[in-house]
Amino acid sequence: MPNQNVQANTMGVALLAPDQNLFWGGGAGLQRTDGVAHSQAVNDFIQTELPARVAVNMSNIVFTGVSGGSLMLSGFFIPGQMQNYANSAVELNCGALAPQVDFVDAATVMSQTRIHYQSTQSELTSLQGSIPQAIVAYEQAATSVGLNAAQVNALQTVDNTPQGGHCAFDGQGFVSGVQVMSSSYANVMQGGNGAVVGIGAPSNGVVANGVVGNEKLQFAAGGRKREADMEGMVNMKWARQLEVIETGDVQLLSCDRLSC
Repeated sequence: MPNQNVQANTMGVALLAPDQNLFWGGGAGLQRTDGVAHSQAVNDFIQTELPARVAVNMSNIVFTGVSGGSLMLSGFFIPGQMQNYANSAVELNCGALAPQVDFVDAATVMSQTRIHYQSTQSELTSLQGSIPQAIVAYEQAATSVGLNAAQVNALQTVDNTPQGGHCAFDGQGFVSGVQVMSSSYANVMQGGNGAVVGIGAPSNGVVANGVVGNEKLQFAAGGRKREADMEGMVNMKWARQLEVIETGDVQLLSCDRLSC
């Protein structure tokens, strides 16, 4: 991602989905039928291709999902592959699924992985259901391996205060909204103060709210008209406005750039 700043000594790497429609996890909507294969492909890229292309600290890999990328990460990658990434972080923007596969080493993953869910007031109807379900499922996964409420809240946070549609975190639009979250990634996910510069009203800017007690997100009525066409629109808008990232249904990862 040469158009993005380095944050907390990490650079961004954008991956396009290995799918003819550029949908992470394949399928459509909440049915991501190729989620297992796609999460394996992401892991293989990081483990084999990335070190061949850039000098990278493999012990400091963190992740971001946008829309369908968030569905794939939460539904498949975290439970199935995150054991390979100690003390990692996953920002789930405008999408989340409860785990769709069994955990590999849940005790390690849930005690070390930072997760943040970011949505908006007028989120897509299907995601208004699946995001809270994911929050509850991951909170339960953490408590089941012995974490108490304070420990869970330190690792898992959520926010959906901005007044905006799908991924419009700045209250304006998809691309600009995603950029707002990307620009403040380190503040939210890498030990910062949890503040996002430019996030839409009525947010006070701080999004790192612990999930315990905030599982039942309140959404506004609205923003539901275009859901059937949203993924196609996301792809077109992302491709039209950005050259580096060609689809909104995208998954991002960041890697520690120590030597390059």
